[in-house]
Amino acid sequence: MASHKPVIVVGSGLAGLSAAHEALKAGASVQMLDRAPKPGGNSMKASSGINGAGTRFQKALGLRKDDLFYDDTIKSGGVRFKEAKGVVDRPKLVDLLTKSSGGAVDWLVDDIGVDLSVVAPLGGHSMARTHRGAGKTPPGAAIVTTLLKKLGENPEFQLKNSAEVTSLKVVDGVVKGVQYTQDGEQHDLEGAVVFAVGGFAGDANGLLAKYRPDLAGLPSTNEARPASHGILEAVGAEFDPEAQYKFLAAEVLRGEGGILLSDKGERFVNEMETREHVSKAIMAVPPKENSETRQWDVTLLMDPGAIEVAEGHLGFYLWKGLMEKKKVKDLSPEIIKAVDEYSALVASGTDTAFGRRTFGRWRLKAGEGNREKEVCVGRVTPITHFTMGGASFNMKAQVLRENNTAIEGLWAAGEITGGIHGDNRLGGSSLLECVVYGRIAGQQAANSVLSS
Repeated sequence: MASHKPVIVVGSGLAGLSAAHEALKAGASVQMLDRAPKPGGNSMKASSGINGAGTRFQKALGLRKDDLFYDDTIKSGGVRFKEAKGVVDRPKLVDLLTKSSGGAVDWLVDDIGVDLSVVAPLGGHSMARTHRGAGKTPPGAAIVTTLLKKLGENPEFQLKNSAEVTSLKVVDGVVKGVQYTQDGEQHDLEGAVVFAVGGFAGDANGLLAKYRPDLAGLPSTNEARPASHGILEAVGAEFDPEAQYKFLAAEVLRGEGGILLSDKGERFVNEMETREHVSKAIMAVPPKENSETRQWDVTLLMDPGAIEVAEGHLGFYLWKGLMEKKKVKDLSPEIIKAVDEYSALVASGTDTAFGRRTFGRWRLKAGEGNREKEVCVGRVTPITHFTMGGASFNMKAQVLRENNTAIEGLWAAGEITGGIHGDNRLGGSSLLECVVYGRIAGQQAANSVLSS
């Protein structure tokens, strides 16, 4: 066993796993604590992929240059990104994130052994840069399970599930470790601390209710549980004031050619716009009546071309009964009309109604000849998925106080942090920030324990 104190990683999603990998690589031992009974966090649910600019996989598609990722991210962040005040230096954080993105993909492929050979366009991106594997396993699950297996092979790594951190141990303003409970017993653990516990979209009666009461009643992809942000606030962490939410709207399915239709069978939005834009457009449609939660009746439809390239995702949704395959002739007259109109639009290459410029792999032709073709349809509704606000931090992944000083002994990465995204997060950038800042946090924490 290592003679130094361990790096304590709180949370076992991609940010925590990335931190653990780098800490082990630097020569530290790692104790990972997660209050959930199984590891992986919300990273396991990530379905679109991870962004990377200037990768070999882009170049294989003829995308030789990708220097717009930073600009796309700033544009996506909107007014809130530009006007926000506080201790976070947003442009520098985004610059590091986007410039490190190609290296993050390389690391996952070459060092960890994850397949990320498929590149897709997502809403808000000026070109295809979101990477996933060619198999049927969603990218989040593929990355997390591969990393967990790799970490498990290292004897200096220990994972404890159902272990809930209740407080940080602080001496003279320096974080020295954590207190946690497991199996009804309280434990003390000393070491450098990396906080990677995720956001608060599932904390419906806590932080979400405090900052966004207008979201009451929306379903969520996150587990319903109290957030852990108060643990950091107790030691003086500054929190970025953006209590923003995000919605998961089957983004990779739209990117590969899917369209969204109202209950009247009409398109109502450019499906390749940002998550925020698409979500607001859906919520402008009258919601379903007599529903215990606020839900909307919007159809996602994919043609044979989109089905072919998104097979890995669709297999899961079909298995769960969330989508179904139908012949065009078996659709409602309104939707058949919409399919014909959109097919003609794709053939013309111009979307005068909503301005969609890329059409994915859509290949249906308008007219009677498409009636025997099989499409895939399902219902989508906005949900709380991702929170923008969180602990203020810097380029070294150090947690910051209100006066912009770093809290010694404490690092953070992933959705627990705030300040990068502004009004909207580009699809594919959640896994990316977990890798980029998770790795930095692990390296910095390891340096701290190894030099003491």
